[in-house]
This record gives sequence, C-alpha cells and structure tokens, in this order.
Amino acid sequence: MASAPANTLPIFYNDLLPLSSADHVDYKLRTADSAPFLATQHAVPLTVDEFVPAQRFAPIIFSAGDDAVPLLLMGLNEGVNVFVDAEGKLGGPAYVPAYVRRYPWMLAKLRPEGDELSLCFDPTSPIIGAFEDGQPLFENGQPSELTQGVLKFCEDFEQAAARTGQFVRDLVEMDLLMDGEVTIQTPLNEQPFVYRGFRMVNEEKLRDMRGDQLRKINQNGLLPLIHAHLFSLQLMRDVFEAQVAQGKGPIALPATPEAADA
Repeated sequence: MASAPANTLPIFYNDLLPLSSADHVDYKLRTADSAPFLATQHAVPLTVDEFVPAQRFAPIIFSAGDDAVPLLLMGLNEGVNVFVDAEGKLGGPAYVPAYVRRYPWMLAKLRPEGDELSLCFDPTSPIIGAFEDGQPLFENGQPSELTQGVLKFCEDFEQAAARTGQFVRDLVEMDLLMDGEVTIQTPLNEQPFVYRGFRMVNEEKLRDMRGDQLRKINQNGLLPLIHAHLFSLQLMRDVFEAQVAQGKGPIALPATPEAADA
C-alpha cells in the first residue's frame, strides 16, 4: 500500500535551490488555491504533532520497510487521492499535512559534511519566480516578513520531524509495530479487497504491556499518539467508499482478491 520514498529528493520535489538574495532578490510568491502535485498522491508523510487533528479525517499508517514513516492515507490505491480533485483542489473537509503545506520550501544541507540547514525551494514550482504580482521574498535586500515566516514554518517542521523519528524508534524498540492488513468486503464482489504493504501498531502487544510500561509511555506522550493512530484506522472503509463514489475504486480481479499491494 505504501512505502517510504526511495528517491534522492523527497516526494513532490523535482529540484532544490538555496534561496539567495543575490540570485532571487526579485522573486515573489504567488498564492495558490490548489496543489496539483497532490492529486495522484495517496499517502503523505505526517508528523506526530499532527496525529490528533489528522485522525478525524483519514487513516494514519506506517510505511513498510526498516525506516518506517507515519503516513496520512488519502487514498487506498496508488495514484488515488479522494480529498482533492484532478486539479488538486480540496473537495470538502480534510486535513492537509504540514508536509504538503511546506512545499515548495524545504530546509536542506548545502554541504553533506556540515550541519547547517539552508532555506531552499523547488524552482519548478509555478508559484515562485520573478513575477510582477505576488508577495516579495526580499525587501531592501533582506528576507521579507513572508520569507521569515516560511523559514520559521520549515524550522518547526524539522523539529516535529525529529520528534516523529524518535516516536517511531520507540515503537520499534518496544516491538509494537507489525505488518498491517485490511480486508474490505463489498456486496458487489464475491472476493474481498485486501490491502497490505504497510505497518500498524499491534493492539494485542499494547494490551499485554506491563502496567509500569504503560504508565511510562502515557507520561512521555506516546500513548495518546498510538491511540490516535489506532482510532484513525476505522476510516479505512470510509476512504474506500469515497474512492468508489468518485469512480476511483479498485477493479475486482476474479483470479485474486488482492486489490492493492505496494
């Protein structure tokens, strides 16, 4: 269903350039009311800071593989996002992950050997450029208030990402993650649709934890995050039904019940 991106650049990004007052002093940022890059993305990285608000709208899962990443599942099948239309416009109530709201910006290391992060952007984005309209990125040769706000947002995102990485490491250390599987039976198909290729918290192991362990993960804030994840899984069928209603549902294959493995 979902795997951690293997590309050199994170998903959505085609290229990265460091923002420079010398090269981009005339650049401006246009307002966007859609995210075309999101239209065919079914799973988006999510930070732990977003688990509670996001769990009301879509399932939260973990990517398969050794380096698990929390993902907001905006569609059950590859290339399907039930929350936006073909142009990337929201079709109703939804939670838009900070990962999406951050694009086309990103903090990145300019030198692999260094620790300093620089504000970069994707130059292929249509909302940044030397336009006549839009909000300036620099004023009098200095970062504008807008750019300072973008930098703060990206810094906050990196801190949330660090907390997310620690959360996943804690789950792995406690052996709480397991391979997930969701089976959805519909009245129109004899064989059920089976979704695999993701990870989830093992509820049985969670229930069997010792009292002192449970108190510890409750005190350090892990338990509410785990519960938000588990509660969100109840929305799997809702997303499936939204796919069907939008004509994006999986095609039943009589030879095999497995509708989507990724």
